[in-house]
Amino acid sequence: MSRPTLRFAPSPNGRLHLGHAFSALTNARIAQNLGGRLLLRIEDIDLGRTRPEFVQAIFDDLAWLGLNFDGPVRRQSGHFSEYVRARDALAVRKLLYPCFCSRGRIAAAITEREASGARVARDPDGAPLYPGTCHALPGDEVRARIDGGAPHTWRLDSAAALAEITAPLVIRRFAPDGSQDTVPADPARWGDAVIARRDVPTSYHLAVVWDDAEQGISHVVRGQDLEAATDLHVLLQHLLGLPSPAYHHHGLIRDETGDKLAKSKGSESLADLRARGVTPGAVRAMLGFA
Repeated sequence: MSRPTLRFAPSPNGRLHLGHAFSALTNARIAQNLGGRLLLRIEDIDLGRTRPEFVQAIFDDLAWLGLNFDGPVRRQSGHFSEYVRARDALAVRKLLYPCFCSRGRIAAAITEREASGARVARDPDGAPLYPGTCHALPGDEVRARIDGGAPHTWRLDSAAALAEITAPLVIRRFAPDGSQDTVPADPARWGDAVIARRDVPTSYHLAVVWDDAEQGISHVVRGQDLEAATDLHVLLQHLLGLPSPAYHHHGLIRDETGDKLAKSKGSESLADLRARGVTPGAVRAMLGFA
């Protein structure tokens, strides 16, 4: 049997904080306990927010923490052609459809439905489900708009995708000691999710599923904020004929108000901690890895 393989996969759109350190250290501990490998992946499909200095900062912060990784570093921005093949494999089976709606148009449609008293279903993150505006556009109109360069995303036709499922979808979960169980997956609660964005030919969901298969990831360790997304990921794995890893979703590091740490909130970074004299040992201790 091949060795268990895990990955730590940060995005270079800001500086790493204690939440990232906790996830990286958790991955490293579990990889060691399982006698496995730990890979590093840079999830940089968001070209508008990725910065070279943030990529280097990831390497610097992880080295400062004393973490070592196996194998080459995979950068998603170098694999867009692979994601195109995966996207097209779904589109040719009519499991995806192009969506020309802007965020503003979608928001207006949702507001109109709510104003009429209609119930608006929401995904696990609390966002309204896409109302299906572009789902039934005539083929001639779709081709003309694409040929004319109209910006569009590619959405999963969830009804068509779920119709291909012949057995119950399940998520394999594992505990840090390696024990496993299974729970049902419910991808329908994500509706017609975006599978490829306007600006790049993929989304987080498609890229992470493809990358995990390409890198031979057997165990995924990530935060609880991504637990619900696993429903959609196992569906994509099934549709693309990819293996499904076992998943462990760890608790989140929160600030004094109870909110999770986030780059967008300006949470104190590891570089900030380092600048004020906090040591790697102190960081490990405060996160429970002394």
